[in-house]
Amino acid sequence: MDIACTLTGTNQTEQRERWFALRERFGIDRHEVADGLRLTFEDRPEVETELRSLLAVENDCCAWADWTVERAEGTLVMAARSQGDGVPTLHGMFTM
Repeated sequence: MDIACTLTGTNQTEQRERWFALRERFGIDRHEVADGLRLTFEDRPEVETELRSLLAVENDCCAWADWTVERAEGTLVMAARSQGDGVPTLHGMFTM
């Protein structure tokens, strides 16, 4: 499995800035799990819309991981799962 992001330049910068803004405004927690990473957010319609938009990009540019939005205990959870070298790569992401 090739662990690489296909976004470059401005697209990569814009994606990173969108993630940062969402986490800063609505982020609750970050958990490294055995198969990847879970980011927890406030459960608001605008947060879910932005998460789904961000994950549409992630599922395309970082297809080596499975990116989903789930609900848990009154929150929205972005779950990113992978295997092999993908797991430590996910553990290194979103460490702002």
